[in-house]
Amino acid sequence: MTNQRTVPSIFVNRVHVGGCDHTFQAHQSGLLQQLLQQDLAYDYDLIVIGGGSGGLSCAQEAAVLGRKVMVLDFVVPSPRGTAWGLGGTCVNVGCIPKKLMHQAALLGQALTDSRKFGWEYMRHSWATMTEAIQSHVGSLSWGRRLALRENAVTYVNSYGEFVEHHKVKATNEKGQEALYTAAKFVIATGQRPRYLGIPGDREYCITSDDLFSLPYCPGTTLVVGASYVALECAGFLAGLGLEVTVMVRSVLLRGFDQEMAEKVGASMQQLGVRFLRKFVPVEQLEKGLPGRLKVVAKSTDGTETMEGVYNTVLLAIGRDSCTKKLGLEKIGVNIINGEEQTSVPYVYAVGDVLEGKPQLTPVAVRAGKLLARRLFGGRSEKCDYVNVPTVVFTPLEYGCCGYSEEKAGEVCQAENLGVYHTLFWPLEWTVACRDNNTCYAKIICNKLDNDRVIGFHVLGPNAGEITQGFAAAMKCGLTKQLLDATIGIHPTCGEVFTTLEITKASGLDITQKGC
Repeated sequence: MTNQRTVPSIFVNRVHVGGCDHTFQAHQSGLLQQLLQQDLAYDYDLIVIGGGSGGLSCAQEAAVLGRKVMVLDFVVPSPRGTAWGLGGTCVNVGCIPKKLMHQAALLGQALTDSRKFGWEYMRHSWATMTEAIQSHVGSLSWGRRLALRENAVTYVNSYGEFVEHHKVKATNEKGQEALYTAAKFVIATGQRPRYLGIPGDREYCITSDDLFSLPYCPGTTLVVGASYVALECAGFLAGLGLEVTVMVRSVLLRGFDQEMAEKVGASMQQLGVRFLRKFVPVEQLEKGLPGRLKVVAKSTDGTETMEGVYNTVLLAIGRDSCTKKLGLEKIGVNIINGEEQTSVPYVYAVGDVLEGKPQLTPVAVRAGKLLARRLFGGRSEKCDYVNVPTVVFTPLEYGCCGYSEEKAGEVCQAENLGVYHTLFWPLEWTVACRDNNTCYAKIICNKLDNDRVIGFHVLGPNAGEITQGFAAAMKCGLTKQLLDATIGIHPTCGEVFTTLEITKASGLDITQKGC
């Protein structure tokens, strides 16, 4: 239950303090004295700070288990004044609006293809799209509030900050303050976009926090960054017919399989996205003509300078955890391990505030629910962060699960790997004569473990839908032999994984023939 392997394992009033060193630290901080007090009548059994996917999942599960729960959630407006309701990044400024704008761009491509099938089509309206998306986002946010109410979870739209052990101060948008106590706390405040740190960035630039509710079409856009957020936003903006440039400091999709990342970039270039490699903005962003921004950038080796003028500059250079103003230092909190635990026995953390864990909504939801069950349900199951599938919603989607080829080489040594791959041509692309050598499938197998599949990668339409099923198979120990014995569904993109024969080591040609 405690995951502590040493003795003694000390509990005080049902709170696990730890071993001797932890108990001494608790004494020094004043925590031990508070735990020894007879009056432990807290306002709540659990207070969750943060109303995103992980926090809400934990709060609702704790309430189902009969605990008295409060959620404190307050969105600090972006420098452009953008704020939103309950539900966190995913619902409001992440997965949901992003996937819907991705869908809008795919519809544009489908309309282009439809000319080959005899259809005529209409023009795109940014205002109509954003209004419809924000309406849906609003309904989802309201649904989260109703779910809390149905589970008897107290929701307070205020900013939570620790003031002492077991006590937080909640401040609402009017500056009104209230104090609440709880036996346990969960930090689930997520992350927010990072800025450049040069004059003009907060005044003139936007981030993904602002893009999805932008009241006007962004026009000619510079996207600064090469993360999945950067490429996804650049992709759907280009798909909507806008002129888009991506400024890349180093590599695309750091942390992902780099062969796949370069193929993603190449597919975006085919759609008209321009990439400025190894450049970073270095000087003040200046407002030029009405609706125009001048950007000065320098190459990373310092040998070249360039200027560009854009209607919109979108920053997607990374994200930072929202923990700096929570008063964690007042009670000595450090987020110390991957089991949602902190250095203070009654304070936990889930979601994107955990470093080194997949920053994905389903992961946060799962971790939050399991944490509540461990805290209040007598359960011991922990979130499994291994083989978590994900997808990058670029115009041509990239789905993956398990190791990248680089990581697999580090873990298993390259000579012990069998890498099978092929290009493929979706049937839907044939009549429209779209490129028959863009979509790509790859699996990485461990020869020393019965050719178990340890890496799955696909670049193609609906890659997320394909990857989800194979991720379940990998959880069950999928091997190359089992894949070969599987009968594919024809004609689909996913069936290509049941007929993979060519290894990279063979050097054989994998290009497809067609129009």
